[in-house]
Amino acid sequence: MILVDGAVWRWRGKLWAHMVSDTSFEELHEFAQGLGLPRHIFQGDHYDVPSELRELAIRRGAVPVDARELVRRITAAGLRRR
Repeated sequence: MILVDGAVWRWRGKLWAHMVSDTSFEELHEFAQGLGLPRHIFQGDHYDVPSELRELAIRRGAVPVDARELVRRITAAGLRRR
């Protein structure tokens, strides 16, 4: 399942969120590609997404969660990287 936390991190005049999968990196890469995100911006276990792409991701099926739940779910799935 694709998860996104709240867009609360400011950078370059935008608010950003994290997008992850609690299933596989392959699922995450495929979903990100569908949003037009290039693979080279993958951050090891997540993509950073601006608020407007976060909203599009939710419309396409991503589940909004808070940051703690996001980390809990990817850790439980063995997909958390530091």
